Amino acid sequence: MQMPAPDARVMAKKDQVLRRLQAVLPAGAVIHDPTETRAYECDALTAYRCPPLAAVLPASTAEVSAVLRICHEEGVPVVPRGSGTSLAGGALPTADCVILGVARLNEVLEVDYPNRFIRVQAGRTNLSVTAAVEGDGWFYAPDPSSQLACAIAGNIAMNSGGAHCLKYGVTTNNLLGVTLVLMDGTVVEIGGAHLDAAGYDWLGVICGSEGQLGVVTEATLRILPKPEGARPVLMGFGSSEVAGACVADIIRAGVLPVAIEFMDRPCIEATEAFAGAGYPDCEALLIVEVEGSPAEIDEQLALILRIARAHDPVELRESGSAEESARIWLGRKSAFGAMGQMGDYMCLDGTIPVSALPDVLRRIGELSAEVGLRVANVFHAGDGNMHPLILFDANAPGDLERCEALGAEILKLCVEAGGCLTGEHGVGVEKRDLMGVQYAPADLEAQMRVKDVFDPGWLLNPAKVFPLQASAVRRAG
Repeated sequence: MQMPAPDARVMAKKDQVLRRLQAVLPAGAVIHDPTETRAYECDALTAYRCPPLAAVLPASTAEVSAVLRICHEEGVPVVPRGSGTSLAGGALPTADCVILGVARLNEVLEVDYPNRFIRVQAGRTNLSVTAAVEGDGWFYAPDPSSQLACAIAGNIAMNSGGAHCLKYGVTTNNLLGVTLVLMDGTVVEIGGAHLDAAGYDWLGVICGSEGQLGVVTEATLRILPKPEGARPVLMGFGSSEVAGACVADIIRAGVLPVAIEFMDRPCIEATEAFAGAGYPDCEALLIVEVEGSPAEIDEQLALILRIARAHDPVELRESGSAEESARIWLGRKSAFGAMGQMGDYMCLDGTIPVSALPDVLRRIGELSAEVGLRVANVFHAGDGNMHPLILFDANAPGDLERCEALGAEILKLCVEAGGCLTGEHGVGVEKRDLMGVQYAPADLEAQMRVKDVFDPGWLLNPAKVFPLQASAVRRAG
């Protein structure tokens, strides 16, 4: 993975840029000491690191606007950063850039239950949005695994999903409006507290744009009444392929669970050692949860269990209490932390048609054996959003390169199966050089023309998403 060389002209006027930023931000909001900027040298894709020129922490839309206006005038690249949980290198800096963190933008601005929305500053964490309304019986649906830490700004940038997105959709399905600051400091309002906006779907362009078009400082989000009840069932199977076939049959039957989560043996073993959830000894398991009234839950689970039994499960475990439900979910909620106890890993994010799950899982196993690196699978099976975890040793010469090569083959496999390179982690730098696998040159050109409109100088997150060769002329001005 390559990043462009830092702009010597920007590096030469570092002191001037810092003075201008310090003039518009409070004391302590401009971080430039080399020791302190190391905290911003990477996001959750820790294989790649580079300390930025500086990091700034504005606390209002006005301060964000002032920062961007200065950087625009000085020709300084800006990398927006939520909580730094990106697994695709979306917030990876370059040495000549300013990191713009939104962590201090964390207030609830408005709650409107009759119209079912909440307006928050975009640095607020995902889980704290629900925390602000759950006492009144409401919740915010998108629930990424990193929801305790990840920011709404990052969720919007990457169009994040989560375990419950099968029923409720991903961020774009729950986003009503944003306050967006363009690279020249212009503040625009897009969408708002209503079902749909007239004219072009600018909100659909912004959501998932990975900080390429502007910095989101406020967001209006759809909130929903809590369901009457929910109940999960745990299913163990003799192979990943059989578990994948069971998922396809559940979806084909027309039932819509709130979540279908998949874990294979390596992940099961890791979570058992880490959390002791009491999972069965099997090659793969599914957690399927349904919600509604008691009668609705009983009817849905009866159909799902009937489908599961046709696949000769090793074990079926239906929850009978809130404690049992928490136990069933314990291992899945602990999965990524548990895998970290086993060593270094790279988490991928390809999406495939649900019907292709058995074949793709089989092929991933074959690729893993060919390369000699173990792959654990844990993902949102209901919508085909896969998260293969490739285990490697970062200290072993050549292991990272083998890991990257295997990851590229798995993502190409997803595209070949009729899917796409990413479901919720984004492209960032991780998948940037694979964009040509999914898109023709004309498609990439059309996408880059959209960025031209919002950010003509290509100063916002400029080395991400698009292959460097394709964007070279634009980045050079």
